[in-house]
Amino acid sequence: MTDAPFPPARANEVRASKDEVFADAPAGVEGWLTDAQADRLAAAARRLGPGALVVEIGSFRGRSTIVLARAAPADAEVVAIDPHLGSDRGPQEIAARPGLGEADLAAFRANLERFGVAGRVRHVRAPSQDALEAVEGAVDLLYVDGAHRYRPARADLQRWGARVRAGGALLVHDAFSSVGVTLALLRGVVFAGEWRYRGRAGSLAEYVRAPVSGRARAGNAAAQLAQLPWFARNLVVKALIVARLRPGPWPY
Repeated sequence: MTDAPFPPARANEVRASKDEVFADAPAGVEGWLTDAQADRLAAAARRLGPGALVVEIGSFRGRSTIVLARAAPADAEVVAIDPHLGSDRGPQEIAARPGLGEADLAAFRANLERFGVAGRVRHVRAPSQDALEAVEGAVDLLYVDGAHRYRPARADLQRWGARVRAGGALLVHDAFSSVGVTLALLRGVVFAGEWRYRGRAGSLAEYVRAPVSGRARAGNAAAQLAQLPWFARNLVVKALIVARLRPGPWPY
């Protein structure tokens, strides 16, 4: 519908600045990962060692999946977890819509084929909490972009986060943007002494699993709490968009 308050996913394939050059975002693949975020995600994948295990929670049509599969070591295992139920597709798209889910799955498979990474990705079509036993071993890179409500986001960070090895990477999309995701981070990550904050690209926050104690722990928490004004700004922008008092794009 042309009068929808939310921009389509493809509208978020934007560049942060006309002067910046991004090489990792797959052109023409719908999704909410910005070009700058794609580069940050790819950089994390390139730092992985041989035989790494990469787990993605929330694949949609494959935008971030392709980034991870192209950037990870050639012998890495890349697991994409998404039930493709047509639920949690984007802003205020929570309820399952099976027809859309099947369309998303078809696009996901076609996009992976088009970019030559279909053979590198193992798709687990299940909710993330039902997929824990489908993945064996310690995770080297965990990318979380699943359901954004507090409880499922908290469960992903808690249960899947526990699978990340020491020194492994955690990247969370919609951090300091989504209410549910941000509350989940505040509850389980920000004040914890096991996740060192590395910064963010827009709403893509990056962490490394490493012990943080004493003053370093306080500084680590402070660096994340310093993002809350940006979070508040995003809430205002979203409210104005929903009220049709401001045009998009939806902040990511």
